[in-house]
Amino acid sequence: MTTQLITSIVELRTLLDNHRTIGESVGFVPTMGFLHDGHGSLMRAARATNDVVVASIFVNPLQFAANEDLGSYPRDIEHDTDLARTNGVRYLFVPDVAEMYPLDRVLTTVSVAELSARWDGASRPTHFAGVATVVTKLFNIVGPCHSYFGQKDFQQLAIIRQMVADLSIPVEVVGCPIIRENDGLAMSSRNVYLSPEDRAAATVLRKALDAGEAAIRDGEADPSAVADTIARVVEAEPRARLDYVAVVDPATLETPEQIEAETRLLIAAYLGQTRLIDNSAALRLVDQE
Repeated sequence: MTTQLITSIVELRTLLDNHRTIGESVGFVPTMGFLHDGHGSLMRAARATNDVVVASIFVNPLQFAANEDLGSYPRDIEHDTDLARTNGVRYLFVPDVAEMYPLDRVLTTVSVAELSARWDGASRPTHFAGVATVVTKLFNIVGPCHSYFGQKDFQQLAIIRQMVADLSIPVEVVGCPIIRENDGLAMSSRNVYLSPEDRAAATVLRKALDAGEAAIRDGEADPSAVADTIARVVEAEPRARLDYVAVVDPATLETPEQIEAETRLLIAAYLGQTRLIDNSAALRLVDQE
């Protein structure tokens, strides 16, 4: 399959409207580029259930704070185009900043209250408003579609689902499983920043989540106790610096008083200067006595 690169909003809208006019469905995968097989899995999921797949690559300045890595964020459009073509993408939308934000400033933003306030939102206060704004803009450009997001960014996925529901956006949001390296590290474009030593130590995130899952399976119902179990694993790795651990309801992202149903374990930690996130689902199998 040939993958067509498109940089114009008007051109992409026209092409996708033409496909929908003849009854074809559209699958959409928004990304910031420097693609890996985690992105590829989203493209394959979109291809399996849609007639046409479009992916976007846009490093969105609105979601980077002044001290974050916008300028150095990794880019490789040739590799990205090859990966998109291999995974069935028909159109690769690669706008520049001037195409997405044609005025000197952006005065209209989208914010999802409550879901954005804690966890990653507390660590990166402007991040989710930038994400919600650019995703809303991309949904308006692409039009009615199914859109695919990885569960690695679990809080982001919850925010986008809430935003779509609140604003009646004609998009079905599909969450897809986390894709991991053989040693358990979640695939991420930011993994390229890790030194060899930090890359080896980064597996502590998965090990910590495993410990939390095991505690819940064994009957632990206190979220604080589970969080402490996870934190101790990370703190035992000298190269890791814990940002946060959260034990949350997967729908509200709030910490329950007691673990009584499926729970999401969230974690963020620094390895050197690189901040990584991960999460996993846990189910309590032993009834509380």
